[in-house]
Amino acid sequence: MMDSLILAGQRLAEALRAENEALAKLDLPGAAALANTKIAASDAFAAAYAAQAKHGSAPDGPVRQAAAVLTRRLEELGQENRRLLERAVSLQSRVIETIAGAALQRTAPQGYAPAGHRPATGPARALTLSARA
Repeated sequence: MMDSLILAGQRLAEALRAENEALAKLDLPGAAALANTKIAASDAFAAAYAAQAKHGSAPDGPVRQAAAVLTRRLEELGQENRRLLERAVSLQSRVIETIAGAALQRTAPQGYAPAGHRPATGPARALTLSARA
């Protein structure tokens, strides 16, 4: 049972490593393409962990050491993944804000209204954003 957990953890670590590599290069389409792999690996790891917890036997010897090494690796990869995802979301937000700002400037009326005032602008158009992390 512990072997299944370690194997699932290694698959999750590989999925995180691949996504982190893509995110570090700002290859956002590549990182997005890896999302299903990461989700599947995460689900498999959670299931293996639950099965191991239900079984209740604690690893010992080399298996315990391998589990400890894998735990540290997953923690490090998970922290790096979070940092890189936050950076990607922040970058995407700035890009969207820049595009929206440029679009609003182009739609603003030019010139002056009677009495030397700028014409009133209409309400801003609605903008909807959706993100999945």
